Amino acid sequence: MPTNTQILLDNRPSAEATLSNFKLVACETPALQDGQVLIQHHFLSLDPYMRGRMNDAKSYTAPQALGQVMGGGTVGDVLESRSSLFTPGDKVVGMGGWQTYSVVDAATPGALRKVDTTHVPLSYYLGAVGMPAVTAWYGLVYILEAQPGQTVVVSAAAGAVGSAFAALAKMRGCRVVGIAGGPAKCQYATTELGFDACIDYKQHTDAVSLSRALKVACPDGVDGYFENVGGMALDAVMLCMNDFGRIALCGMIAGYDGKPLPMNYPALILRSRLRIQGFIVTEHLDVWPKALQELGELVAKGKLRPRESVAQGLAAAPEAFLGLLKGKNVGKQIVKLI
Repeated sequence: MPTNTQILLDNRPSAEATLSNFKLVACETPALQDGQVLIQHHFLSLDPYMRGRMNDAKSYTAPQALGQVMGGGTVGDVLESRSSLFTPGDKVVGMGGWQTYSVVDAATPGALRKVDTTHVPLSYYLGAVGMPAVTAWYGLVYILEAQPGQTVVVSAAAGAVGSAFAALAKMRGCRVVGIAGGPAKCQYATTELGFDACIDYKQHTDAVSLSRALKVACPDGVDGYFENVGGMALDAVMLCMNDFGRIALCGMIAGYDGKPLPMNYPALILRSRLRIQGFIVTEHLDVWPKALQELGELVAKGKLRPRESVAQGLAAAPEAFLGLLKGKNVGKQIVKLI
Protein backbone atom coordinates (compact mmCIF):
# COMPACT_ATOMS: atom_id res chain seq x y z
CA MET A 1 0.00 0.00 0.00
CA PRO A 2 1.31 3.51 -0.80
CA THR A 3 2.57 6.00 1.77
CA ASN A 4 -0.07 8.61 2.48
CA THR A 5 0.76 12.29 3.01
CA GLN A 6 -1.72 14.20 5.18
CA ILE A 7 -2.32 17.67 6.59
CA LEU A 8 -3.74 17.73 10.11
CA LEU A 9 -5.28 20.51 12.17
CA ASP A 10 -2.54 20.81 14.78
CA ASN A 11 -4.05 23.65 16.87
CA ARG A 12 -6.93 26.09 16.65
CA PRO A 13 -6.51 29.71 15.54
CA SER A 14 -7.08 32.40 18.16
CA ALA A 15 -7.92 35.03 15.53
CA GLU A 16 -6.79 34.78 11.92
CA ALA A 17 -5.77 31.32 10.77
CA THR A 18 -2.02 30.89 10.18
CA LEU A 19 0.31 28.28 8.70
CA SER A 20 1.23 27.19 12.22
CA ASN A 21 -2.29 25.79 12.70
CA PHE A 22 -1.51 22.97 10.26
CA LYS A 23 0.88 20.01 10.36
CA LEU A 24 2.16 17.91 7.44
CA VAL A 25 2.68 14.21 8.21
CA ALA A 26 3.22 10.91 6.39
CA CYS A 27 1.77 7.55 7.36
CA GLU A 28 1.13 4.08 6.01
CA THR A 29 -2.10 3.50 4.13
CA PRO A 30 -4.00 0.63 5.79
CA ALA A 31 -4.76 -2.55 3.90
CA LEU A 32 -8.27 -2.77 2.49
CA GLN A 33 -11.02 -4.65 4.28
CA ASP A 34 -14.02 -6.19 2.53
CA GLY A 35 -16.30 -3.48 1.12
CA GLN A 36 -13.57 -0.82 1.03
CA VAL A 37 -11.86 1.00 -1.84
CA LEU A 38 -8.56 2.85 -2.08
CA ILE A 39 -8.75 6.28 -3.72
CA GLN A 40 -5.83 8.27 -5.09
CA HIS A 41 -6.80 11.93 -4.98
CA HIS A 42 -6.06 14.06 -8.03
CA PHE A 43 -7.51 17.33 -6.74
CA LEU A 44 -8.47 18.75 -3.34
CA SER A 45 -11.12 21.44 -2.89
CA LEU A 46 -10.43 24.43 -0.65
CA ASP A 47 -13.54 26.27 0.56
CA PRO A 48 -14.26 29.14 2.98
CA TYR A 49 -16.48 26.98 5.23
CA MET A 50 -13.35 25.13 6.36
CA ARG A 51 -12.28 28.18 8.36
CA GLY A 52 -15.40 27.99 10.53
CA ARG A 53 -14.77 24.33 11.28
CA MET A 54 -11.31 25.19 12.63
CA ASN A 55 -12.99 26.90 15.60
CA ASP A 56 -14.24 24.94 18.61
CA ALA A 57 -17.66 26.56 18.47
CA LYS A 58 -21.25 25.55 17.94
CA SER A 59 -22.17 25.55 14.28
CA TYR A 60 -24.23 23.65 11.73
CA THR A 61 -21.52 20.97 11.65
CA ALA A 62 -19.05 19.52 14.13
CA PRO A 63 -15.70 21.31 14.55
CA GLN A 64 -12.67 19.88 12.82
CA ALA A 65 -11.03 17.48 15.29
CA LEU A 66 -7.51 18.33 16.43
CA GLY A 67 -4.81 15.96 15.28
CA GLN A 68 -7.01 14.64 12.47
CA VAL A 69 -6.92 15.09 8.69
CA MET A 70 -8.51 18.35 7.58
CA GLY A 71 -11.84 17.62 5.93
CA GLY A 72 -12.47 18.55 2.33
CA GLY A 73 -13.84 17.48 -1.02
CA THR A 74 -11.66 15.44 -3.38
CA VAL A 75 -11.77 13.85 -6.82
CA GLY A 76 -9.61 11.00 -8.00
CA ASP A 77 -9.27 7.40 -9.17
CA VAL A 78 -10.16 4.10 -7.58
CA LEU A 79 -6.78 2.33 -7.32
CA GLU A 80 -7.94 -0.84 -5.60
CA SER A 81 -11.38 -2.17 -4.73
CA ARG A 82 -12.79 -4.84 -2.48
CA SER A 83 -16.33 -3.69 -3.24
CA SER A 84 -18.68 -4.72 -6.03
CA LEU A 85 -19.79 -1.07 -6.34
CA PHE A 86 -16.50 0.26 -7.73
CA THR A 87 -13.74 -1.01 -9.99
CA PRO A 88 -10.16 0.23 -10.41
CA GLY A 89 -10.06 3.19 -12.77
CA ASP A 90 -13.43 4.63 -11.75
CA LYS A 91 -13.38 8.43 -11.41
CA VAL A 92 -14.99 9.42 -8.13
CA VAL A 93 -15.82 12.46 -6.03
CA GLY A 94 -16.01 12.33 -2.25
CA MET A 95 -14.84 13.90 1.00
CA GLY A 96 -11.37 12.41 1.11
CA GLY A 97 -9.83 15.33 3.00
CA TRP A 98 -6.42 16.96 2.90
CA GLN A 99 -4.42 13.86 2.00
CA THR A 100 -3.13 12.07 -1.07
CA TYR A 101 -5.01 8.79 -0.54
CA SER A 102 -8.10 7.66 1.33
CA VAL A 103 -9.66 4.34 2.24
CA VAL A 104 -13.45 4.49 2.01
CA ASP A 105 -16.28 2.15 2.97
CA ALA A 106 -17.92 2.05 -0.44
CA ALA A 107 -21.43 1.23 0.81
CA THR A 108 -21.66 4.32 3.06
CA PRO A 109 -24.44 6.52 1.58
CA GLY A 110 -23.02 9.62 -0.10
CA ALA A 111 -19.39 8.68 0.57
CA LEU A 112 -18.42 8.29 -3.10
CA ARG A 113 -20.02 9.15 -6.40
CA LYS A 114 -18.84 8.04 -9.84
CA VAL A 115 -18.39 10.87 -12.33
CA ASP A 116 -18.10 11.06 -16.10
CA THR A 117 -15.19 13.09 -17.44
CA THR A 118 -16.17 12.81 -21.12
CA HIS A 119 -17.42 16.41 -21.28
CA VAL A 120 -16.63 17.69 -17.78
CA PRO A 121 -13.02 18.01 -16.53
CA LEU A 122 -12.41 16.01 -13.36
CA SER A 123 -11.54 19.08 -11.29
CA TYR A 124 -14.86 20.72 -12.20
CA TYR A 125 -16.65 18.24 -9.95
CA LEU A 126 -15.24 20.25 -7.05
CA GLY A 127 -16.54 23.56 -8.41
CA ALA A 128 -18.58 24.16 -11.55
CA VAL A 129 -20.36 20.81 -11.23
CA GLY A 130 -19.85 20.39 -7.50
CA MET A 131 -20.85 21.72 -4.12
CA PRO A 132 -20.17 25.44 -4.77
CA ALA A 133 -22.24 25.47 -7.95
CA VAL A 134 -25.08 23.48 -6.37
CA THR A 135 -25.02 26.09 -3.60
CA ALA A 136 -25.50 28.83 -6.18
CA TRP A 137 -28.27 26.83 -7.88
CA TYR A 138 -30.21 26.20 -4.68
CA GLY A 139 -30.04 29.80 -3.49
CA LEU A 140 -31.06 31.16 -6.88
CA VAL A 141 -33.90 28.71 -7.53
CA TYR A 142 -35.38 28.02 -4.10
CA ILE A 143 -34.69 31.17 -2.09
CA LEU A 144 -34.34 34.03 -4.57
CA GLU A 145 -36.92 32.41 -6.86
CA ALA A 146 -35.36 34.28 -9.77
CA GLN A 147 -37.66 35.27 -12.62
CA PRO A 148 -36.95 36.73 -16.09
CA GLY A 149 -36.38 40.48 -16.00
CA GLN A 150 -35.41 40.61 -12.34
CA THR A 151 -32.10 41.98 -11.05
CA VAL A 152 -30.00 39.71 -8.87
CA VAL A 153 -26.70 40.49 -7.13
CA VAL A 154 -24.01 38.19 -5.75
CA SER A 155 -20.98 39.01 -3.60
CA ALA A 156 -17.63 37.25 -4.11
CA ALA A 157 -18.65 37.31 -7.76
CA ALA A 158 -15.36 35.98 -9.13
CA GLY A 159 -15.32 32.93 -6.88
CA ALA A 160 -16.63 29.42 -7.39
CA VAL A 161 -20.17 30.17 -6.22
CA GLY A 162 -20.36 33.52 -7.98
CA SER A 163 -19.25 32.19 -11.35
CA ALA A 164 -21.92 29.49 -11.35
CA PHE A 165 -24.52 31.96 -10.08
CA ALA A 166 -23.92 34.21 -13.09
CA ALA A 167 -24.40 31.45 -15.64
CA LEU A 168 -27.50 30.10 -13.94
CA ALA A 169 -29.10 33.53 -13.51
CA LYS A 170 -28.42 34.57 -17.12
CA MET A 171 -30.07 31.35 -18.30
CA ARG A 172 -33.16 32.49 -16.40
CA GLY A 173 -33.25 35.88 -18.07
CA CYS A 174 -32.03 37.95 -15.10
CA ARG A 175 -29.87 41.03 -14.97
CA VAL A 176 -26.85 39.86 -12.99
CA VAL A 177 -24.60 42.22 -11.02
CA GLY A 178 -21.57 41.15 -9.02
CA ILE A 179 -19.50 42.55 -6.18
CA ALA A 180 -15.81 41.63 -6.23
CA GLY A 181 -12.45 42.89 -4.99
CA GLY A 182 -10.22 44.63 -7.53
CA PRO A 183 -10.48 45.68 -11.19
CA ALA A 184 -9.04 42.41 -12.52
CA LYS A 185 -11.76 40.34 -10.84
CA CYS A 186 -14.48 42.72 -12.00
CA GLN A 187 -13.22 42.57 -15.58
CA TYR A 188 -13.13 38.77 -15.40
CA ALA A 189 -16.72 38.78 -14.15
CA THR A 190 -18.03 40.90 -17.01
CA THR A 191 -15.89 39.63 -19.89
CA GLU A 192 -15.75 35.90 -19.11
CA LEU A 193 -18.53 35.04 -16.67
CA GLY A 194 -21.33 37.04 -18.30
CA PHE A 195 -22.14 39.51 -15.52
CA ASP A 196 -23.96 42.61 -16.75
CA ALA A 197 -21.93 44.70 -14.31
CA CYS A 198 -19.52 44.16 -11.44
CA ILE A 199 -18.70 46.61 -8.64
CA ASP A 200 -15.24 46.80 -7.08
CA TYR A 201 -15.92 47.08 -3.35
CA LYS A 202 -12.30 48.06 -2.73
CA GLN A 203 -13.07 51.42 -4.33
CA HIS A 204 -15.53 52.21 -1.52
CA THR A 205 -14.90 52.91 2.13
CA ASP A 206 -18.44 52.48 3.43
CA ALA A 207 -21.79 50.93 2.62
CA VAL A 208 -23.38 54.20 1.48
CA SER A 209 -20.69 54.73 -1.16
CA LEU A 210 -20.93 51.12 -2.34
CA SER A 211 -24.73 51.36 -2.50
CA ARG A 212 -24.49 54.41 -4.78
CA ALA A 213 -22.44 52.38 -7.24
CA LEU A 214 -24.91 49.52 -6.99
CA LYS A 215 -27.84 51.83 -7.74
CA VAL A 216 -26.15 52.85 -10.98
CA ALA A 217 -25.63 49.21 -11.94
CA CYS A 218 -29.16 48.27 -10.78
CA PRO A 219 -31.42 51.09 -12.02
CA ASP A 220 -34.53 49.03 -11.29
CA GLY A 221 -33.37 48.08 -7.80
CA VAL A 222 -32.35 44.65 -6.52
CA ASP A 223 -34.88 41.81 -6.39
CA GLY A 224 -32.57 39.09 -5.07
CA TYR A 225 -29.20 39.03 -3.34
CA PHE A 226 -26.93 36.02 -2.83
CA GLU A 227 -24.72 36.73 0.18
CA ASN A 228 -21.28 35.21 0.60
CA VAL A 229 -19.48 37.95 2.52
CA GLY A 230 -21.54 39.96 5.02
CA GLY A 231 -20.52 43.26 6.58
CA MET A 232 -20.38 46.29 4.30
CA ALA A 233 -21.59 44.35 1.27
CA LEU A 234 -24.80 43.27 2.98
CA ASP A 235 -25.52 46.79 4.22
CA ALA A 236 -24.94 48.27 0.77
CA VAL A 237 -27.21 45.84 -1.03
CA MET A 238 -29.97 46.20 1.55
CA LEU A 239 -30.04 49.93 0.77
CA CYS A 240 -30.87 48.98 -2.83
CA MET A 241 -33.40 46.20 -2.26
CA ASN A 242 -36.87 46.41 -3.76
CA ASP A 243 -39.93 45.76 -1.64
CA PHE A 244 -40.41 42.04 -0.99
CA GLY A 245 -36.84 41.36 -2.07
CA ARG A 246 -35.14 38.12 -1.08
CA ILE A 247 -31.69 37.45 0.35
CA ALA A 248 -30.08 34.00 0.29
CA LEU A 249 -27.48 33.96 3.04
CA CYS A 250 -24.85 31.36 2.22
CA GLY A 251 -21.61 32.67 3.72
CA MET A 252 -20.26 35.43 5.96
CA ILE A 253 -16.57 35.26 5.16
CA ALA A 254 -15.93 38.75 6.54
CA GLY A 255 -16.58 37.34 10.01
CA TYR A 256 -14.88 33.95 9.84
CA ASP A 257 -11.96 35.14 11.99
CA GLY A 258 -14.32 35.92 14.85
CA LYS A 259 -14.92 39.59 14.15
CA PRO A 260 -18.50 40.74 14.83
CA LEU A 261 -20.56 41.64 11.76
CA PRO A 262 -23.12 44.24 12.80
CA MET A 263 -26.03 45.03 10.51
CA ASN A 264 -26.38 48.80 10.23
CA TYR A 265 -29.82 49.00 8.64
CA PRO A 266 -32.03 46.27 10.16
CA ALA A 267 -35.08 48.53 9.87
CA LEU A 268 -34.94 47.96 6.11
CA ILE A 269 -36.03 44.36 6.65
CA LEU A 270 -39.34 45.62 7.98
CA ARG A 271 -39.72 48.66 5.76
CA SER A 272 -39.10 46.71 2.55
CA ARG A 273 -40.64 43.45 3.84
CA LEU A 274 -37.48 41.55 2.97
CA ARG A 275 -37.06 37.82 3.31
CA ILE A 276 -33.63 36.70 4.52
CA GLN A 277 -32.92 33.00 4.68
CA GLY A 278 -29.72 31.22 5.58
CA PHE A 279 -29.13 27.76 4.17
CA ILE A 280 -26.64 24.88 4.11
CA VAL A 281 -26.69 23.10 0.77
CA THR A 282 -25.79 19.68 2.21
CA GLU A 283 -29.12 19.72 4.02
CA HIS A 284 -30.90 19.61 0.65
CA LEU A 285 -29.41 16.54 -0.99
CA ASP A 286 -32.72 15.70 -2.64
CA VAL A 287 -32.25 18.50 -5.20
CA TRP A 288 -28.60 17.78 -6.01
CA PRO A 289 -29.29 15.46 -8.99
CA LYS A 290 -31.43 18.11 -10.69
CA ALA A 291 -28.86 20.83 -10.01
CA LEU A 292 -25.91 18.73 -11.15
CA GLN A 293 -27.68 17.80 -14.37
CA GLU A 294 -28.24 21.46 -15.29
CA LEU A 295 -24.71 22.43 -14.31
CA GLY A 296 -23.19 19.56 -16.27
CA GLU A 297 -25.16 20.61 -19.36
CA LEU A 298 -23.96 24.21 -19.00
CA VAL A 299 -20.34 23.04 -18.86
CA ALA A 300 -20.77 20.62 -21.77
CA LYS A 301 -22.27 23.42 -23.89
CA GLY A 302 -19.48 25.83 -22.98
CA LYS A 303 -21.80 28.19 -21.12
CA LEU A 304 -20.01 27.68 -17.80
CA ARG A 305 -16.21 27.62 -17.99
CA PRO A 306 -14.93 29.37 -14.86
CA ARG A 307 -11.26 29.73 -14.04
CA GLU A 308 -9.51 27.65 -11.43
CA SER A 309 -6.76 28.79 -9.09
CA VAL A 310 -4.48 25.76 -8.78
CA ALA A 311 -1.92 25.20 -6.03
CA GLN A 312 0.65 22.51 -6.71
CA GLY A 313 1.09 19.70 -4.18
CA LEU A 314 -0.49 18.95 -0.83
CA ALA A 315 2.14 20.94 1.09
CA ALA A 316 0.87 24.09 -0.68
CA ALA A 317 -2.68 23.63 0.62
CA PRO A 318 -2.42 25.68 3.85
CA GLU A 319 -0.97 28.74 2.14
CA ALA A 320 -3.51 28.49 -0.69
CA PHE A 321 -6.31 28.19 1.87
CA LEU A 322 -5.17 31.29 3.74
CA GLY A 323 -4.99 33.12 0.41
CA LEU A 324 -8.55 32.05 -0.36
CA LEU A 325 -9.72 33.64 2.89
CA LYS A 326 -8.03 36.88 1.78
CA GLY A 327 -9.61 36.78 -1.68
CA LYS A 328 -6.37 36.03 -3.54
CA ASN A 329 -7.95 33.36 -5.72
CA VAL A 330 -9.87 33.85 -8.94
CA GLY A 331 -12.51 31.21 -9.52
CA LYS A 332 -12.42 27.88 -7.73
CA GLN A 333 -9.40 27.25 -5.47
CA ILE A 334 -8.11 23.70 -5.77
CA VAL A 335 -4.90 21.83 -5.03
CA LYS A 336 -3.41 19.51 -7.66
CA LEU A 337 -2.09 16.46 -5.87
CA ILE A 338 -0.55 14.41 -8.70
